[in-house]
Amino acid sequence: METVRVQLKADSYSIYIGQNLLPHLGEVLRPFSLSKKALLVTDPQINELHGQGVLAALSESGFTPLLFLVPPGEENKSLKWASRLYDFLMEARADRRSPIFALGGGLIGDLAGFVASTYMRGVPFVQLPTSLLAQIDSSVGGKVAVNHRSGKNMVGAFYQPLVVLIDIAFLDTLPDREFRAGLAEVIKYGVISDASFFSFLESNLDPILRLDAETLLFVIKRCCQIKASIVAQDEKEEGLRAILNYGHTIGHALEAATRFRRYRHGEAVAIGMEAAGRISESLGLWRPEETSRQRAILRAAGLPCNLPVKPEKLLKLLYYDKKTRNQKAHFVLTRAIGDAIIRPLSEEELILKALHEMSKDYA
Repeated sequence: METVRVQLKADSYSIYIGQNLLPHLGEVLRPFSLSKKALLVTDPQINELHGQGVLAALSESGFTPLLFLVPPGEENKSLKWASRLYDFLMEARADRRSPIFALGGGLIGDLAGFVASTYMRGVPFVQLPTSLLAQIDSSVGGKVAVNHRSGKNMVGAFYQPLVVLIDIAFLDTLPDREFRAGLAEVIKYGVISDASFFSFLESNLDPILRLDAETLLFVIKRCCQIKASIVAQDEKEEGLRAILNYGHTIGHALEAATRFRRYRHGEAVAIGMEAAGRISESLGLWRPEETSRQRAILRAAGLPCNLPVKPEKLLKLLYYDKKTRNQKAHFVLTRAIGDAIIRPLSEEELILKALHEMSKDYA
């Protein structure tokens, strides 16, 4: 079992990474003072695959677990389902030390974490991510939120978990499309922070796609190390942490434009990365061959790089993004593989040029 420490001024915690880790759940939670009554939040499909194993591990660790199921679908990461979770917790008489366990991908982690951050002004929260995207990104760093009709993750908080337990055995049951969507965020880490890691991904994409355990352990640990380092320097996204949003400005707008139904989050981010790469190239920040390298690995991972939505529609949605300030969209752009910067971008013609080029490629 590998460990990555997220070192914060307060609320530091550990990420445990390995294979078949559920028997260690009680061991990693033993240092904390927790009530026996615990809530496991997951969705019906993940519950069918892994729910009984997690419930058994919780029982063996001395908890009395209760199960709450949330239907799949981004539209259910909502205040409506948060309210249902509050009702369930109150009816169960959960107290301020009753832990909430999130078993699932980003949707479950975000929703359960948002409820944990607000129920009784905050209860203990443990992440058990089952998707690649959640394991390397959304479960780490303490961002929790629900969606609003105006945009994704518009209602939320920064609330750190007690522990993140990443079991790569969960990936064996992950659908191929979901796994490939998660690779967009893996590739993102190389682009924004680590050129050598990007080169490693270019050379090792085949074993990653085969779910080679040793390669996956290295990849997941490295992603967590990069994110932990950034979060330790900027926990609440007041500066550096915003580089983690590379590809997300366009990506979130695309998800909203397609009502969160057409694309997996990572697929939308991949399209956003392509757009950010083209804009960076147009501004002379990085070279055309770096745009091409990024596009090549995204496509090799089976991710989309083209835009089947009217660019003008996306441009309008950009201004609902949380990163917009004074009516300027703040983009994460790149000066080289491994070197990202944050820049307010008022040059709408540059954004539209990149999006129109991507639309033509689609046609």
